[in-house]
Amino acid sequence: MAWRFALMIDPIAADTSRADLADTFTPVDPAAPALTVGELSTQRGDGIFESIGVVDGHAQEVGPHLERLAHSAQLCELPAPNAAQWRAAVELAAAHCGAGESVIKLILSRGVEHGPAPTAWVTAAEASDFSRARRDGISVVTLDRGYPLDVPARAPWLLLGAKTLSYAVNMAALREARRRGADDAIFTTTDGYVLEAPTASLILRRGDTFVTPAPTAGILHGTTQLSLFEHLEARGFAVAYETIPVDTLPVADAAWLVSSVRLAAPVTAIDGAALPVDAEFTASLNAYLLSPRD
Repeated sequence: MAWRFALMIDPIAADTSRADLADTFTPVDPAAPALTVGELSTQRGDGIFESIGVVDGHAQEVGPHLERLAHSAQLCELPAPNAAQWRAAVELAAAHCGAGESVIKLILSRGVEHGPAPTAWVTAAEASDFSRARRDGISVVTLDRGYPLDVPARAPWLLLGAKTLSYAVNMAALREARRRGADDAIFTTTDGYVLEAPTASLILRRGDTFVTPAPTAGILHGTTQLSLFEHLEARGFAVAYETIPVDTLPVADAAWLVSSVRLAAPVTAIDGAALPVDAEFTASLNAYLLSPRD
């Protein structure tokens, strides 16, 4: 990964209005140490983040990402981010990205144990090359997430709807998928319903209707999925949020895992069962996702 920019943020209250935010930012060398050993983001994964795709210097869907950052902060009882401050930080980072595809990460941590708190920073780096996944597709396996569909309502302290830094389970799921000979995974509930992928949202096609699991079961509501649904509706397709049984996956007309940086990767097989892939249609989805989107 080629680092391009890093910026420490001195967070201000969400309701603070300031004309000049420059003194709340401190550019740092992205290759140099910047956090203390007592930082809770690294010690406990106690924080939240967002990954924003950047195309030719344009940060995509900044508003929805900032809204989701605020939602995650609320769930995790972190200070509400000041939207204007974080947007200004994103603009500074995007200005260092240049041509091609990059990724900006926003991180808000609970801070250092026993203070100061919170800690916040933004980074920009060259994105990985996902052209092959977008073109050739990916195979996936279903993996049991270990809880039933209704657990988020019964146990909100599990933070299942927040995008937290605690990604050890997600990374373990990807390793397990690869051990099983697949590229990625789709999480399922113990009572047989579809959730999401470790780092992406799932979209299924049934005829001219596109569906995704309803974001009421601790699913992270994907910004790319939301944008694609708006695009598909504009093209005359129907879209829907549904509770999707696992056993209906193999009969979908097509499926994609979608995320802010990989974009739309067509699913070629689920648990070894082949799925149709419409290369031309997928290319049209990715052409839209690579276009400037606010």
